[in-house]
Amino acid sequence: MTVYEERSETLQAALNRSIEGIGGADVTLRDLLARIGDHGPLLLCAVMTVPFLLPISVPGVSTVFGLAIILLGFGIAANRLPWLPARIMDRALDGQKLEAVLRRGLQLAERIERVIRKRVEAVTTGRLMNRLNGLAIVAGGVLLMFPLGLVPFSNTLPAFAILFLSLGMAQRDGAFVLAGYMMLLVTVIYFAALAYAAVAAGQGIVSMFTSG
Repeated sequence: MTVYEERSETLQAALNRSIEGIGGADVTLRDLLARIGDHGPLLLCAVMTVPFLLPISVPGVSTVFGLAIILLGFGIAANRLPWLPARIMDRALDGQKLEAVLRRGLQLAERIERVIRKRVEAVTTGRLMNRLNGLAIVAGGVLLMFPLGLVPFSNTLPAFAILFLSLGMAQRDGAFVLAGYMMLLVTVIYFAALAYAAVAAGQGIVSMFTSG
């Protein structure tokens, strides 16, 4: 059995277990893993995207969850459960804010699970697709960690890509997987446009001081 074949459980159930026992206290990724239990890296990736999809900031989440998603993505591509270093597993996060985010994420999960179903399964099965989809999750994690936290949608776009890829693989919904690839492409184009705008602005400023 492959790591991406484990899940028939819903994202709502995983979120509910993640919320249990937080009670406003600081929480670590190790705590979340213990609450989710042995329910697969894909489901964990989906849960970790939720803080980036809602307008509530949780300090430290971008680094911890981003690195964890990258390592989990490599594990999915290799069809192995990855090792996560202690510095990631035991980094304390604001439990009160994280709990609020996860609770609001339940509404998003409910909407998604109304439409997700088995379809276009060719892009969710087989060793090659498993590797490609796992590496796509890695790419989403890298984009998620770009230091652009103040730029609108810079975290949201790659988070949706990871969410669609991980849930699509877990629930055998190829349409969601393809949507994940589309969101990755949109993210790359968006970041490229930001880079172009920054370079153009820099050149404009330089020309203002040198043209005189």
